[in-house]
Amino acid sequence: MNPATPPSPPPAVSRVSEAAAQAAISAACRALFLPTIRTQAAPLAAAAARERLTHQGYLAEVLTAECDDREARRRIRRAKEAKFPRAKTLEEFDTTAIPDLPPATLAHLATGAWIEAGQPLVLLGDSGTGKTHLLIGLGTAAAEQGRRVRYVSTAALVNELAEAADAKQLSRVVGRYGRLDLLCLDELGYVHLDARGAELLFQIITEREERASIACATNAPFSEWGATFTDPRLAAAVVDRLTFNAHIINTGTSSYRLRTTRARKGAAGP
Repeated sequence: MNPATPPSPPPAVSRVSEAAAQAAISAACRALFLPTIRTQAAPLAAAAARERLTHQGYLAEVLTAECDDREARRRIRRAKEAKFPRAKTLEEFDTTAIPDLPPATLAHLATGAWIEAGQPLVLLGDSGTGKTHLLIGLGTAAAEQGRRVRYVSTAALVNELAEAADAKQLSRVVGRYGRLDLLCLDELGYVHLDARGAELLFQIITEREERASIACATNAPFSEWGATFTDPRLAAAVVDRLTFNAHIINTGTSSYRLRTTRARKGAAGP
């Protein structure tokens, strides 16, 4: 039996000046793409000296700082990639305005467990009742959790698919939408789709069926979706796919925007 291989000796280190050390750290961090360590190494070293941290303790601090900043940048990047039309958060939303959405339900949706399960979400209600706010807020929460999210209006998506089909790039675009963790589809039912547009949209819905979540906001009850999709059979198939194992929230008929505006004016006083 061969004897055990002896442990490798620790690497040799040489004494360098503080200026040389800082230059070496900066160069190495640029090469390794570690911007936070490059800027925080010196301040954290001073803090580590005051706290009498060990070398390993200091190393843990700088690596943790890099990881935390990288995660924060990733959340910001995911939110930008989602292409939300404006910033909306769940914290800003008044859940008391929607009886069908108790705080516990909203808190559960905010965790994104329904996205992991590939379940749909339908926000159903009149204009101004907070559907888009909820759609963007839930999408933002999902993006900040590191998920791939995209917001798009129904009309814009259908136009994009039609242009892709004309350019013989439809499969590529459908595949791109299929890889998203969450597709936020707004204004479903606001415009009537011709037969081609309805079929193109159906491809996206089918691509994601029971595998990846779609959250949609609509002002039309399911019984009226036949007016949007023109073909009753296609409308029934869309309803079936978007409601199976879905979370369906009725935002009502009372304008959330109008109530919020009046409340702000009342708080501001005469």
